[in-house]
Amino acid sequence: MSTPSGPSTTPSPAGLGGPVLLVAGARPNFMKIGPLQAELDRRSIPNLLVHTGQHYDPAMSDVFFDELGIRPPDHHLEVGSGSHAVQTARIMEAFEPVVLAEAPSWVVVPGDVNSTLACSLVAAKLGVRVAHLEAGLRSRDWTMPEEVNRVVTDRVSDLLLVPSFDAIDNLAAEGYPASAVVLVGNIMADTLLANLERARSRPILVEHALTPGAYGLVTLHRPSNVDDPATLASLLDVLGEIAERLPLIWPVHPRVHSALAEITVPSGIRRIEPVGYLDSIALQADARVVLTDSGGVQEETTVLGVPCVTLRTTTERPITISHGTNQLVGTDPHDIRLAVHRALSGEIAGTRPDLWDGHTAERCVDALLAHVARDVPHH
Repeated sequence: MSTPSGPSTTPSPAGLGGPVLLVAGARPNFMKIGPLQAELDRRSIPNLLVHTGQHYDPAMSDVFFDELGIRPPDHHLEVGSGSHAVQTARIMEAFEPVVLAEAPSWVVVPGDVNSTLACSLVAAKLGVRVAHLEAGLRSRDWTMPEEVNRVVTDRVSDLLLVPSFDAIDNLAAEGYPASAVVLVGNIMADTLLANLERARSRPILVEHALTPGAYGLVTLHRPSNVDDPATLASLLDVLGEIAERLPLIWPVHPRVHSALAEITVPSGIRRIEPVGYLDSIALQADARVVLTDSGGVQEETTVLGVPCVTLRTTTERPITISHGTNQLVGTDPHDIRLAVHRALSGEIAGTRPDLWDGHTAERCVDALLAHVARDVPHH
C-alpha cells in the first residue's frame, strides 16, 4: 500500500495510450468525478465523461453538473430506471461500444452504484485497466445491493483508490496485494471544501425560514427504510416526536413520493423538493443534527463537524463513527431518541480523518500515472 501526500508536482504525462474514461451515473458519483475531471484537465490529460443516466431526474443529475461546473458528458447512455438486473445489463450493453470506440487507458468508476459495477465489468472483460475510486469500503450487509457492487468492483479492478485506513484493512483481509492499493483520502472532501463558501451563501435557509443551529435535516432513500410502509411510518412517528423539540426539514427523494401517498407525515416535519448539491451542503452545515440513511451524508457531516444520526444498522464508513460525528442507531425509536438527545446535548464531537483535506484528486491522478509507469500488467 502506498500513500501519496500533499499537492502533486507531477508534470503532465505522455503516452498513457488513450483517454481516461470517467464514469458517473447517480447523485453520489457527480461530486466525486468533478474534482478528478478538473485535475486531469489541469495536467492536460485527455479524459472523457460517461454519464450512464442511472439517475435521470434533473433534480438528481443535471443540477450537479450546473452547480459544480462539471463539463457536459461526452457520452450519455440514458439507461433510465429498471430492476437491478435490467439496469446493470442496459448499462453494460450501452457502455461496451463506448469503450471499444474510445480505447481508454483507464476506466475510473466511483462508489458503489449499479453504474460502478456494470462499467467495471465491461472494462475488465475488454482488458482495459479499471480504477475503483472509494475502494475497500465494507458494510458486510449483503442485503444491500451496494455491498455486492463494491465487493465485485474491487475484485475486477487493477487499482484500488481507498479513502481511509479501515478500507486498507478490509482489502488486506481479503487478500489484495498491497501494490494494488493506494490511500488517497476522500474525494468527497475535495468538492465539499472547494464549494463550502458558495454553499453557505445560498438563500435556502432564508427561503424556508430556518435559523442556523435551530433545525434538523432529514434525508431518507434506502429501500429498507422507505419501501416498506410500516417501517417508513414508524420512522416518521419518531421523527415527528423529535420535531416537537426541533423543527425538521426533509428534502424528499423522488423514490419516496409514492410511498407518502398513504402515510401521514407529522406536522413538524417540513417536506421540500429534492435539493441540489450546494443547497444540501448549506442545509447540513447549519443543522443542529442530521438524520440520514445516506453513506455520503455520513461523510459530509463528519467534514462539517455536524452531529449525524444514521438510521441504518450497518455502515461501510465506520471512520465517521470512530473519528467523525456519526452515530449508527438503526430504526428502533428508543435508540433514535437517545442518539438525538446526545447530539442536542453536545455530547458528540469528532475530528476530520487524515487525507480528507481537499487534495485527493491530485493523489488519484498521481496513482493512475504511477501504475502505468510501473507497467503493471492488467490482471
